[in-house]
Amino acid sequence: MEIKLIDILKASDNIKGIVRKTPLEYSYHLSKLTDANIYLKLENQQKTGSFKLRGATNKIKSLTKEEMKKGVVTASAGNHAQGVAYVSNMLDIDAKIVVPTTAPKTKIESTKRLGANVIVHGKDYDGSEEHAYEIEKNEDRTFVHAFNDPKIIAGQGTIGLELLDDNKDLDIVLVPAGGGGLISGIARACKYIKPDIKIIAIQPEVSKPWYEAFKNKKYTKIEMFDSLADGLVGDIHADMVDDFNKYVDDVVLVSEDSIKKALYYLIDKHHQIAEGSSVVGIAALLDNKIDVKGKNIATIITGCNIDTIKVKEIINEYEGRI
Repeated sequence: MEIKLIDILKASDNIKGIVRKTPLEYSYHLSKLTDANIYLKLENQQKTGSFKLRGATNKIKSLTKEEMKKGVVTASAGNHAQGVAYVSNMLDIDAKIVVPTTAPKTKIESTKRLGANVIVHGKDYDGSEEHAYEIEKNEDRTFVHAFNDPKIIAGQGTIGLELLDDNKDLDIVLVPAGGGGLISGIARACKYIKPDIKIIAIQPEVSKPWYEAFKNKKYTKIEMFDSLADGLVGDIHADMVDDFNKYVDDVVLVSEDSIKKALYYLIDKHHQIAEGSSVVGIAALLDNKIDVKGKNIATIITGCNIDTIKVKEIINEYEGRI
């Protein structure tokens, strides 16, 4: 995709007034443990509790007045749905969001409270997406893709601008890799400004399509399994692989136990609630998966939308062990 620095700078202006600039917090505990300077980019403190609001806002605010009148549609069962619902409500745009039958009731209700019309259709995301595209065609709405869209990617890239605005000395950025929109945006923004900065993608061991694509230099179909980092589970778009490999320097995998341990670590040491997808960078640091000694590192804490029962289970399992 042709996304330039000017597109990300425009996105930064576009999202002002709706999206919050989140803190870049120094982690004394992780820094001491790794003999490095570790910073946490706290997107879990974003409105709607996730970075997804950035891309959704940039995409929707880029629509023409006529397109806004016709409304938008998307498919999502999580953070993207809430981002689209929030910004649509703020701009008085009619939004339809298709979720699969397996979507948690809490997320459905949260999306409804943000003003969207939620349609339950399809046994999985693919089924929901197919129905959303039908709505787009039949009602002449604009489809707001979760990651494979230049405006979405540019919106997520505003995180990269903020990182280097707050700390120009960063050497490495650790980014959770799911659909690829977040890391594609951040990598572009950071490398346009500081070409020698390293971008490292983090994935769970049980769902590693980017790892295989990076290793094989091409899209590779693999079997995937459920993960606590559920936002990182799923297939990737083959047409994004070349782009990913151009901007990303490495891909690191982390175990399920490490993700749970990282969640507890964030709660215990920083008093921050996050979802499993958010802490894979911390998991990699705790497991010494990356050589960071003496370097300045930022890891993206992408969101906080985790079930409270799961938080309780993790605290009970790890309390006193770390």
